[in-house]
Amino acid sequence: MALEKPAETQYPIHDLIRRRWSPRAFAGRPVEPEKLGSLLEAARWGASCFNQQPWFFIVAKQDEGDSFNRLLNCLVEGNRAWAQRAPVLMLSVAKLTFDEGGQPNRHALHDVGFAAGTLCLQATALGLVVHQMAGFDMGKARETFRIPEGYEPVAAIALGYQDEPGVLSDKLQAKERTPRTRKELSGFVFSGTWGNRAAFLKSK
Repeated sequence: MALEKPAETQYPIHDLIRRRWSPRAFAGRPVEPEKLGSLLEAARWGASCFNQQPWFFIVAKQDEGDSFNRLLNCLVEGNRAWAQRAPVLMLSVAKLTFDEGGQPNRHALHDVGFAAGTLCLQATALGLVVHQMAGFDMGKARETFRIPEGYEPVAAIALGYQDEPGVLSDKLQAKERTPRTRKELSGFVFSGTWGNRAAFLKSK
């Protein structure tokens, strides 16, 4: 049975957010094209600065062979060990300049992250799981997929249906079963001055 790790929250949040997490155990079942399209449609409707929509996604399905292997080989060894089981790998890419005038868009990475976040929530709603990775070779990804200047690879993404942790190595199983944790709200929600705990927050 697939492992669930719902968040333990101080305040009520939507169940999709509570249930979303980043497993490493993927089942061999392919992702239906309609569902894959829904994930990218969700990303499409993310908010962005001046509606620039600076996100791009390179998608590689396992049943496509060469494209999948080329993206898999951009991952660091530790991520390749489990991501090879995912039926879909993706690479998010940010356009670093505004369309008009070509000035730097300092919000581009933020906006790509927002789009990826909406993709993750849509995946949870459809019974899929997503694991985003910083562990990949940016230079190799740029060369492999001929990403032009002015665009930056942001994150590698594995997605599919979740499997039982037993398909992983003992070391990865232990990571999979480790309880989820987050900083307390008081550690990053301030009021008045930096570091001053917001008065409206509940005391733990």
